[in-house]
Amino acid sequence: MTEPDTETGPAEVLEDTRRRPRTSRPRPRPRPRLRAGVPLPLLLPALGGLVFLVLPLVALLVRAPWRSLPDQLTGVAVWQALRLSLITATAATAVALVLGVPLAWLLARTRFPGRRLVRALVTLPLVLPPVVGGVALLLALGRNGIVGRWLDSAFGVTLPFTTAGVVVAEAFVAMPFLVISVEGTLRAADPRYEEAATTLGASRFTAFRRVTLPMVAPGVAAGAVLAWARALGEFGATITFAGNFPGRTQTMPLSVYLALQSDPAAAIALSLVLLAVSIAVLAGLRDRWMAAS
Repeated sequence: MTEPDTETGPAEVLEDTRRRPRTSRPRPRPRPRLRAGVPLPLLLPALGGLVFLVLPLVALLVRAPWRSLPDQLTGVAVWQALRLSLITATAATAVALVLGVPLAWLLARTRFPGRRLVRALVTLPLVLPPVVGGVALLLALGRNGIVGRWLDSAFGVTLPFTTAGVVVAEAFVAMPFLVISVEGTLRAADPRYEEAATTLGASRFTAFRRVTLPMVAPGVAAGAVLAWARALGEFGATITFAGNFPGRTQTMPLSVYLALQSDPAAAIALSLVLLAVSIAVLAGLRDRWMAAS
């Protein structure tokens, strides 16, 4: 008797796989959809919050002196304050870029003891009252401050109550916005591109300049715009550290504060200028942070 042939050829294997029942993959469960109706206990506070935020802006537009607005905005003091605000905000943003981008890279790409503490200190000006920030700047960079005393005796540099002091105060409160934005963008970027550049012989700085910086350029631009807008509207640290001298340290927010005491119509006109700048900033950042998901 001959034993049956147990070897199976390719055709038999293919036919056998066709006869076997296919195991179907489990289908993902559909996500539960929210009902169209909104609960009344949530709707009423939401509408109240919306009215609370929008009503002051509506009141500003309603009470604005539209007829005398051109005369209000063509005054010499207004243009001096606006020009000084634009110059100092731009200079403060440049300082924030030079110092903040490397700081954001350090927080996002390296590990060192106390990194969480450093991040907390970097974001502290976001929650610190601006007047307290101005007092701290005076104690550090004032004529009798920790560093300001040395600057005055060695180089004859005095920062308080000068235009440079305005730039320092604005950069102090605006730079955290840039650091947070750039750090978030760096964490989202793939670090393997930098590693590939270093394996090809590039130094860490060259990889940062030629690879990382172009990748995170949108985040840097968004952070710079936010820092510029924050610097433009800075009041507390500026008046505490730099004073309020027309043509030298009197920026737009300080001009609004002074005009409100003597000429409310001029204060409203200046407020409309700052409101227009804020709306322009939000419109520029619309595609990044305000698009509906």
